[in-house]
Amino acid sequence: MILNTQKHLFSLSEKSIYLNGSYMSPLLKTVEEIGIKAIINRGNPYSITEQDFFTDQIILKKRFARLVEVPDYQNIAIIPSVSYGISTVIKNISLKKEDEVVLLKEQFPSNVYAWKRIEEETGCIIKTISSPEIAKNRGKKWNEIILNSITSKTRVVSIPQHHWTDGTYFNLKAIRDKTNRVNAFLIIDGTQSVGAYPFSIQEIQPDALICAGYKWLMGPYSIGVAYYSDRFCDGIPIEENWINRENSENFSQLVKYNYNYSPKASRFNMGEASNFILTPMLSEAINQIIKWSPKNIQSYCKFITEESINELKDLGCFIEDEAYRGHHLFGIYLPKSKKISTIKKQLAKQQIYVSYRGNSIRVSPNVYNTKEDLKKLVACFI
Repeated sequence: MILNTQKHLFSLSEKSIYLNGSYMSPLLKTVEEIGIKAIINRGNPYSITEQDFFTDQIILKKRFARLVEVPDYQNIAIIPSVSYGISTVIKNISLKKEDEVVLLKEQFPSNVYAWKRIEEETGCIIKTISSPEIAKNRGKKWNEIILNSITSKTRVVSIPQHHWTDGTYFNLKAIRDKTNRVNAFLIIDGTQSVGAYPFSIQEIQPDALICAGYKWLMGPYSIGVAYYSDRFCDGIPIEENWINRENSENFSQLVKYNYNYSPKASRFNMGEASNFILTPMLSEAINQIIKWSPKNIQSYCKFITEESINELKDLGCFIEDEAYRGHHLFGIYLPKSKKISTIKKQLAKQQIYVSYRGNSIRVSPNVYNTKEDLKKLVACFI
């Protein structure tokens, strides 16, 4: 499939240019419609059957499993946030004094704070890998530093596929090979890539993949999905809820407590994962992404950004080499001759929405954007 702009499928204003999918994606019109219908149905609770507590959960898990190539949808859990997914991982990894956990500098906080807490409690060591200076081959060098940091002391590597501040790409397959050699866990925060960039569980074989749903999965806020490998599937959840137990489908027998968890990652579902509004909304969003395919989304984003990125580089801006960034997410680092405050004013004047993360102007287009959108962005830098 060769994609053209899909803006007609969204309710985005024609007066603005939204290049900020990494902040929060707009909702598809079909996702909006499902949410509205679900709210109306909720007004008549008798229309919600006992089976409805399970049906949409399973559909969502199967669709996410298809998106990231998971053979068994029961390895998928429904979570409210990345911090929840990371906390589940930490509850089920035994860390001791001087075990090393590899993180990245300026990594998203939800994949940092819980590790820092466990460092205080156990005496394990957080090893934070800084990026090289802004210069040619920066992404390649950063990947090399990460690989060299993984040693026999490494117990966990917990990183994203693309850095949230500027889209730097990390070669997870190479990192997985290295972690396998030292028997370390590989935990991936896929929030800034999965949905827009191809990801295969079968290829990379991480121990966990955790994704918020409101960015590149194009779903609503407060719901996400996570893959947990069989390495975790005898673990203990961070909350004990009724629906994650065997035979919970039989409501009349819930008074007969069952202390056996549901199979595999279902035990890690958040309470009220049946959410009759958010769950079908995220499921519909993922269904549309599957139809487009992340590979085609990447190709489209390359098509609309390539020319403008070259123009920005000609203006003296630094943007990561193509081999080490996503086409859906890239950071612009300004030359000394340009002030970020001036660029901000120009972008605001033209109603062009981007993000500012650290020293990076973060640009994150998607299928609702066009080449013309990117040309208008460049004009604000001239």
